[in-house]
Amino acid sequence: MAIFSGLFTLLALSYFACVVQITMAGDPDIVSDFIVPSNATGVIDGNFFTFTGMRALVDADPPTSFKVSKASLAEFPALNGQSVSYAVLQFPAMTTNPPHTHPRSTELLFLLDGSLQVGFVDTTNTLFTQTLQPGDLFVFPKGLVHFQYNADAKNPALAISAFGSANAGTVSLPNTLFATGIDDNVLAISLKTDVATIQALKAGLTPKP
Repeated sequence: MAIFSGLFTLLALSYFACVVQITMAGDPDIVSDFIVPSNATGVIDGNFFTFTGMRALVDADPPTSFKVSKASLAEFPALNGQSVSYAVLQFPAMTTNPPHTHPRSTELLFLLDGSLQVGFVDTTNTLFTQTLQPGDLFVFPKGLVHFQYNADAKNPALAISAFGSANAGTVSLPNTLFATGIDDNVLAISLKTDVATIQALKAGLTPKP
């Protein structure tokens, strides 16, 4: 009986540890209504909870390349502890948001205008794709590699993404692989190609002066 009691206790503790890990996987809970930055001065009023950075998009000329406008913790301190952030994605014709991940959040994309080809790859290397039309939503599960592509040769696309973290993070696969100094031989062997090809890819990602 003592053995079963000890086993039950061990299982209960293991379950509790798993629950704690799952709970801590997102933004931590806060014990106040909101968090005021330590360097804040003056009275906290409605201005603190208002982000005006997206006003620059209203009546602005469309971008010539893919553009992300963010309202995350870095841009909007009032989001600290609120487990939410936002991004506006602008896709000129034939542009893409390259394969990337958000390590700390799921992404829920809402297509406002144009069309987008979207997809993600799960941990079994299964690719899930869809062609979105205005009014469609698509969810990219947390931490999985995903992309968006405007395949229309003439028309732009506009989307809004919501995240379940104030600081979702973005890991761009092209930049991570080819613009961080990983040894050419490591990449060539891993990708089953040659060093010359790796160097050409790195050169293509080098910012132009």
